[in-house]
Amino acid sequence: MMTVRVLFVCLGNICRSPMAEGIFQHLVDEAGLSDQIEVDSAGTSSWHVGERAHRGTRNVLHQHGIAYEGRARQITPHDFDRFDYVLAMDDSNLSDLRRMLPDGSQTVVRRFLDFADGVPTREVPDPYYDGRFEEVYKLVRQGAEGLLAHIRAEKGL
Repeated sequence: MMTVRVLFVCLGNICRSPMAEGIFQHLVDEAGLSDQIEVDSAGTSSWHVGERAHRGTRNVLHQHGIAYEGRARQITPHDFDRFDYVLAMDDSNLSDLRRMLPDGSQTVVRRFLDFADGVPTREVPDPYYDGRFEEVYKLVRQGAEGLLAHIRAEKGL
């Protein structure tokens, strides 16, 4: 059985990417696909390595019935060998990821919201400074639903 591996990436791995990881894992579990889709998140910076997700992220996930216990980590070159999809929360992180991408890699490196239909933006805003975690949750939920539909269609799951 094939396993599809998905990595969500933001700057510090404490707000947006763990939120995406939590929501997407929740959708994968609900769809009964947790044995076929593996989910993780990472940051392009090392600022918060080992820390829990931001309280705002943990709170909004909890309010929506989603458990999340992950710890922040920094992306490594090995991640491009391991993951099928490496999805950036914004253009700055996408640019960083593309610079890190090894030549000849088959990994799909894209903006996460490229998978969200009907969303007016392609970048997930960082709620670290403005506290708009619920707004970010809604965007990320749409992206996660679109991504899961895309993977299911592409991989026949």
